[in-house]
Amino acid sequence: MGLETDLLIDRRRLKRRLALWRGFAVLLVAGAAALWLARAGDIPLVGTGHVTRLTVAGFISDDRKLHEAIDKLAKDASVRAVLVAIDSPGGSVGGGEALHAALTRLRAAKPVVAVMRGTAASAGYMTAVAAERIYARESTLTGSIGVILQTVDPSELLARLGVRGEALVSGPLKDQPNPFHPLSPEGRAALQGVIGDMYEQFVAKVVTGRGMPEDRVRALADGRVFTGRQALAAGLVDAIGGEAEARAWLAAEKQVPEALPVEDLDIRGTAERLLGATFGSLAKTLISEWLGVDGFGLLWQLPR
Repeated sequence: MGLETDLLIDRRRLKRRLALWRGFAVLLVAGAAALWLARAGDIPLVGTGHVTRLTVAGFISDDRKLHEAIDKLAKDASVRAVLVAIDSPGGSVGGGEALHAALTRLRAAKPVVAVMRGTAASAGYMTAVAAERIYARESTLTGSIGVILQTVDPSELLARLGVRGEALVSGPLKDQPNPFHPLSPEGRAALQGVIGDMYEQFVAKVVTGRGMPEDRVRALADGRVFTGRQALAAGLVDAIGGEAEARAWLAAEKQVPEALPVEDLDIRGTAERLLGATFGSLAKTLISEWLGVDGFGLLWQLPR
């Protein structure tokens, strides 16, 4: 190889070393900043204020990290209001109850507005009634106020296949339901009692959240779904619209300017977000330095 090629190779090695040291330096500074922020209690870096968007999509389950993040919003002075964007067909009763409770606590400290998208049914609607105001699209599917427990009875099929199940139980209702035999009358009654109690809890949440008479809610709480327009006529939502209409209401009624930016809720902690961004930036730097244009150019200049 010639002198010029050797110089190019040496320069390339030097650039690699500098890139590594630069990356480690950035990582060290980021780590120190993350520790400081964690000790400071997630102090916001920018204090101009914003509206937080909490997206509730898909199956609603009991998510501890999400509930903790919602509780932090109540203490964050930079959060002026919260938009709950819902697109969910429902979820578990416990998941809906926990999310409803977290939003109810938040509502005591900040304006909370629910914006229904394509679907906000069952536990999705339970989530919405925790908000101070609910918006829906005309074609949104919502409602489905009720509780369901489904099981199957393949006992006859299993018997034909020669499959027989045995269960040792502490009481006659411990194995209800059981795929190896039909529900007993006592088991059916016990499970129906559980469903009934969960249903009463759901109805109570709607009565409280919507400020509607209980008999009116019960007339609507037969499990049926409504379009957004039907829900508006029934009093289950407040208005037809989306985030634009919600922001206009917040500005008019809660003095939350429409010009404020909207930030999506990230349930990762500040330190985790900062370190994630730093590692991403470091990875990009290293890839650029090792496989960038200069690197390919050097490869093409080497003797072949």
